[in-house]
Amino acid sequence: MRRRFAPYVDVLRRNPAFRRLYFAQLVSFAGDWFASVALLGLALDLSGSAAVASLVLVLQTGGYALMAPLAGALADRIDRKRLLVSADIARVPVCLGFMLARTPDTLWIALACALLLSAFGAFFEPASSAALPNLVDDADLSTANVIQGSAWGVMLAVGAALGGIVAATLGRDAAFIIDAATFAASALLIVGITRPFQQPRQQLAEGEHGAGLIRSIAPVYRFARHSRFVSSLLLSKTMFGVGTGVVLMLAVFGDKVFHAGDVGIGILFAARGIGALLGPFLARATVGTSDRGLLVGISVSVVAVTVAYGLFPLAPTILIAGGLVLIAHLGGGAQWMLSTYGLQRHTPDAIRGRLFSFDYGLVTLTIALSTLLAGVLTELLTPQLAVWTMVALLAIAGAGWIWFSTPARRRASSVPDSPVVDAQPT
Repeated sequence: MRRRFAPYVDVLRRNPAFRRLYFAQLVSFAGDWFASVALLGLALDLSGSAAVASLVLVLQTGGYALMAPLAGALADRIDRKRLLVSADIARVPVCLGFMLARTPDTLWIALACALLLSAFGAFFEPASSAALPNLVDDADLSTANVIQGSAWGVMLAVGAALGGIVAATLGRDAAFIIDAATFAASALLIVGITRPFQQPRQQLAEGEHGAGLIRSIAPVYRFARHSRFVSSLLLSKTMFGVGTGVVLMLAVFGDKVFHAGDVGIGILFAARGIGALLGPFLARATVGTSDRGLLVGISVSVVAVTVAYGLFPLAPTILIAGGLVLIAHLGGGAQWMLSTYGLQRHTPDAIRGRLFSFDYGLVTLTIALSTLLAGVLTELLTPQLAVWTMVALLAIAGAGWIWFSTPARRRASSVPDSPVVDAQPT
């Protein structure tokens, strides 16, 4: 076991730039989940409505989707390091704003802060993913992706579990203050990175100036349309996003079905985090990081998520439910890492920021719509039927993705991997 994890520890030890970025993401993710558990509990308490709770998750993704085009353009135009630090600093006062929501009449303040937090986050994640190939050597990229992909799961597991306990014992304000402090800590860690976050920029071509939606997406579209493989990876997260509204049910089941309050929400979200943590490591060990392995791993992940969440409503206890959530998010964590690594490996640095903004913007928009639908279904149906409806949508989307990616998977089986990270966009 120790030997198996040695390469991951070695990359962190040898590369101070990546180490700082990794720990910056760890602390900010931890704060996010402290706040998310508290915010979901706050929305359910003040409104008594699962639909309002779903609006929290919608806003946490909707702001991201709205700002993605601008964020992507900036990630390819300006210093990514400054962009990351600015995004962290801007989120500090927003987190403190959650404490102003005390009554049903002031719940809108918390919702507005959730939207702003998401909007500023849109400037961080794509720039971070786009910068990673420049912060590590080519030979370390797949290992670094597994580590970075697990960061979200690590802190979801730890942050959600501790967040539920903190909210239940110290109060929700403590969770919001901790969230603000983690963004300040993240900014300080990133400031200390000296390695360049991007390659030297060439003169922008005619029509490439500006940050409009069309100008931001057009180079990504031109690049992806020539490759079924890249297109499949771009659609992977979005395909999963179709069914991600089921995550809202974790709050509903933890609080209303299992009657465990914020602690119950924390347990189920922690199980989600453990799955997301282990998924990248399991995927790399089983399917590898070849082009064919990436597509096969994503296909298997679809099946794992569909089956586990299909059984989730039948769980008699919260611990069994947590085990099924863990299995589901082994698949979710694996597909996120596999698709992200494939896009990093096959995308030139000059458009990588816009590509990841498009990738993340598309999936967050899909998640927002999926979560909104889940909230409506929860009001109309039982929680169990709402889960099964969302699982059915995921199964349909997954089958469509597997069909679409089949030509790319067959081609990858017969043609050696050919990364094009040094190529220029067409």
